[in-house]
Amino acid sequence: MLEILKWSASLSGMVAAFMVSLDSGRKITGGGFVLFVFSSIAWIISGMLDSEGALTAQNFVLFAINLFGVYRYLIRKRATG
Repeated sequence: MLEILKWSASLSGMVAAFMVSLDSGRKITGGGFVLFVFSSIAWIISGMLDSEGALTAQNFVLFAINLFGVYRYLIRKRATG
């Protein structure tokens, strides 16, 4: 089960990175950040189950950054001007 979690985290992170790199608009980029959030959660759980402190800490920080990305691209209104 842990291997499935790790592979899911890895693959979702790769797809998210691709989505963000496309620069295809706010919805696609925001969707990439949503996927990054799920990837971070999976890595946090995996790191905790494997007692990998560095992996867990890194993904807590990435989780916060990715939440900001979700806010920036999907929640916050676009600045006009």
